[in-house]
Amino acid sequence: MVDVKRLAAEVLGVGESRVRISPEALDRLEEVTTKADVRALIKEGLIYAEYAKGVSRGRWRELHEKRRKGRRRGVGSRRGSKYARLDPKEAWVNKVRALRRYLNSLKRRGLIDAKTWRELYLQVKGGRFDSVSSLRAYLISNNLIKQQR
Repeated sequence: MVDVKRLAAEVLGVGESRVRISPEALDRLEEVTTKADVRALIKEGLIYAEYAKGVSRGRWRELHEKRRKGRRRGVGSRRGSKYARLDPKEAWVNKVRALRRYLNSLKRRGLIDAKTWRELYLQVKGGRFDSVSSLRAYLISNNLIKQQR
């Protein structure tokens, strides 16, 4: 008897482990000798290829949902250096944009005048402030602005 499973695998273009033979076809397997015979059984639906098993995205999805919410960000979960995780230039751009946004809001609300705004703007550009809170602290300590809620 010819190895039917091997022939079917060749015809279907899959591995032998994925070839399934229906129990109804077992008595007809004795007659099979060629690929043409196998094709006939495939056409009848007695021999078929099982679907390939994919890799589930469930675990990945769950992990990334938690990460999106800010979980699993501790030291033990970090791979790569500080600068591999956030490019220094990107960090700088984010910081400067936040500071300029804050300065513009102060100017728009009339809490600082144009001259003070210009001085602070240049200081922001020069890297004097680490964050919006450090700029706010500077403004309060130098009486350039009233303390805000």
